[in-house]
Amino acid sequence: MDTRLRVDDVWKSWDGVPVLRGIELSVASHQVVALIGASGSGKSTLLRCVNGLVSVDAGSIWLDESLDVTHEKTNLDDVRRRVGIVFQSFNLFPHMSVLANVTLGPRKVLGRSRDEARDAALRLLDRFGLVDKANGYPDQLSGGQQQRVAIVRALAMEPELMLFDEITSALDPMLVGEVLDSVAELKATGMTIVMATHEMSFAREVADRVCFLSAGQIIEQGTAEQVLTDPQERLTREFLARFLR
Repeated sequence: MDTRLRVDDVWKSWDGVPVLRGIELSVASHQVVALIGASGSGKSTLLRCVNGLVSVDAGSIWLDESLDVTHEKTNLDDVRRRVGIVFQSFNLFPHMSVLANVTLGPRKVLGRSRDEARDAALRLLDRFGLVDKANGYPDQLSGGQQQRVAIVRALAMEPELMLFDEITSALDPMLVGEVLDSVAELKATGMTIVMATHEMSFAREVADRVCFLSAGQIIEQGTAEQVLTDPQERLTREFLARFLR
């Protein structure tokens, strides 16, 4: 299978404290990879490095074996056209309608006409059960609806790779399911996804591979069934024992 994302020996420190320590990761096209681990293990920093939001200290990150995200001459706008990212905070523009939030990027970055961007946005909103909210504003939506709009906004840029950074952690438990259903729908369409998550049952259901991070290193990786039900590494077992008890 084609390699959509390759992370080679990536290191990153904040104020002299290592956050990523020699990360190696390969993600095939149409694959879903779940990153698990305690807070501070490096999951969010890794995702931000992949999107070019955070620079690396050493190593390289490749998209499709052709674009080096970490090269000093790489235009990061090109990276962000190809890699969508959704955070736990929704980051919607509160003064703009749902439709305006979704069409802004395609019009300003992709150069789409207003009508073209609007038609595409309405199709996406309909696909995710939000078309009736197109003229509403973020503060009129539930947290789950806002997060789904954030997913739609990222998809409107037609990315090749989607990154999800703990997208349910800020939600009321009653709203988590609708957001996870949206991610599962993306998997069904063949989207390549890397997600940091604490939703272990969801990871087991949708992830092709699970990577357990601790102190900035991938300690163990394998199929979701293997890592989550029969972990081989002591640190993985200890994490899951605390998390699942």
